[in-house]
Amino acid sequence: MRSNSLIEYILKKVPIHLFSLEPSDAGKRLDHYLQEQLPQFSRSRLQDWIKAGRVLVNQAAQKASYTLHAGDTVSVEPADLAPLTAVAEDIALDILYEDADVVAINKPAGMVVHAGAGQHSGTLTNALVHRFGQLSSVGGAERPGIVHRLDRYTSGVLLVARTDAAHRNLAEQFSSRSIEKVYLALVHGTFATDSGRIDRPIIRDPVRRIRMTTKLGRGRNAVTDYKVLRCFENTTLLEVKIGTGRTHQIRVHLASIGHPVVGDTLYGAPKNELGRYALHAHRITFTSPSTGERITVISPLAPELARFIEGST
Repeated sequence: MRSNSLIEYILKKVPIHLFSLEPSDAGKRLDHYLQEQLPQFSRSRLQDWIKAGRVLVNQAAQKASYTLHAGDTVSVEPADLAPLTAVAEDIALDILYEDADVVAINKPAGMVVHAGAGQHSGTLTNALVHRFGQLSSVGGAERPGIVHRLDRYTSGVLLVARTDAAHRNLAEQFSSRSIEKVYLALVHGTFATDSGRIDRPIIRDPVRRIRMTTKLGRGRNAVTDYKVLRCFENTTLLEVKIGTGRTHQIRVHLASIGHPVVGDTLYGAPKNELGRYALHAHRITFTSPSTGERITVISPLAPELARFIEGST
């Protein structure tokens, strides 16, 4: 059964039968196999279905870690998908800039931008709906006003569109790369040169679906420029500029040259006491959708990250 048929079956909410016919599928974990076959669903949702007995191997429930064998038949009975929507919550917001078109928020590390699998409360969108009420509807009910995103454990400036027209205008600026984004990153290791460029395509890791990778030599084009700001004994503070905005771009690009972001264990950094990524969206420059004026918004380095960096000396 091909993947397009699987998606049609999912939408009709009838059982799906997957057949492990390829030799390469033997030896895979059940949850990893499902992630490959049904990438439109999150890893946590698939694991919930496994735990609930909605995934059967040879008509028997198995754990997520079950090792598949050639000839195994896997059936999936999807559960109803809970609608995701932003709900007003009284959560404090640090507003860096505001006009009739755009709001620039100083997002703290640890805050999720919008609702997703396993995360419905405490999101930035929930706080925005409470504070502003009406925002752009282009992104849907679960992402009001959201034009771009920051990873949960990354802090810094993030733009929010107040109207649909502003949203489309900003989206076009991102697409045409006329928006300038500058990050600060503390990374492991030291550099032989003061600056450099990483030009490697990025694609989702076929084995660990929560990661991105540059190792396959294919994927979406991505360019990251970096400049050394300060050198410490075992770490380096960088200024990083990106034109493209690929998923995990800075994190995966810096890890690909042997310099993972401090605190980013997903891409090879050791655990530490920071409790977040040492990555901060420091500055963004965009064109006002209404006036055409170029506007720059700066986010001060998050206090906990500033203290950590100073402690690296």
